Formats: sequence, C-alpha cells, structure tokens
Amino acid sequence: MTNRINVNGRVREADVEPGTPLLWTLRDALGILGPKFGCGIAQCGACTVHIDGAAVRSCSFPVENVGPSKVVTIEGLGPTAMGQKLQAAWSELDVAQCGYCQPGQIMSAAALLAAKPKPTDADIDAGMTNICRCATYTRIRAAVKRASGQEA
Repeated sequence: MTNRINVNGRVREADVEPGTPLLWTLRDALGILGPKFGCGIAQCGACTVHIDGAAVRSCSFPVENVGPSKVVTIEGLGPTAMGQKLQAAWSELDVAQCGYCQPGQIMSAAALLAAKPKPTDADIDAGMTNICRCATYTRIRAAVKRASGQEA
C-alpha cells in the first residue's frame, strides 16, 4: 500500500504494509535514520518524532494514521532555530554519552519548549519521559534549561 507522507517539509511516498509503524516506514522505506528503535512499545522514546508539533513515539504509530499531518524528524528539526539552540546546549553541556537516544531526547525537548518556553525543573522532569541508558538526566535537564534561555 502506498502512503503519502509529509516528512521534513517534503511529501514522500512509501510502499509499506498496512499497520507498519511510522518508525519502520521512515527508516526502511524512506532512509531517514535519525529516529531509532529502542523498545518497540512506545516507552523509551528513542523513536520520537513530531506529528503536527506533538512528540509521538513512532515505533507504535501506524503509518496510515499520519494522513495529511506533517512529520518532523531530528533531520528536519536540526536546521530550525529551536533545533540549533538544543543542539548547541547538548554540545556545550556534553549531554550525550553513547548518543543513541539523543535524537529522541532532543525531539521531546523541542516539543516541551514549544509548550512551555521557560520550563521549571518539575516541568522538564514531567515532560522528558524518554529513557537514557547512560543516565544523563541531569545534563539533559540543564541543556533544556539552557536552550530555553535559562542558564543551567
């Protein structure tokens, strides 16, 4: 089945079976490798993308449910002002250790900052539900604060 998907500002076609998770459509059919497979049950957040600005775990989101919505991956967020701020904060504060989950972490952080431009520590803790196996949570919180203009 052919699905037309607006990904990172470009309409693409993916020939995948009904029920295929968006993650596998992005990675296998479209070659967009930023979203990662972590758990497959929408718990870890390594696969986080934005659909119409909302953070979504793409490993459990059927591609046919995207419809006319706009999908943004880390590749599409990167060049934006928010993407630049987040990536700079991540780099300045040495957030990444292994780096595997970081695209999903940054996507979640961008959605959080869009909803709460000046988040408190409690807001960050509640909004950043992605799992980091390296446990860089304090550095993630500091980077979100820095990207929001609040020094960490």
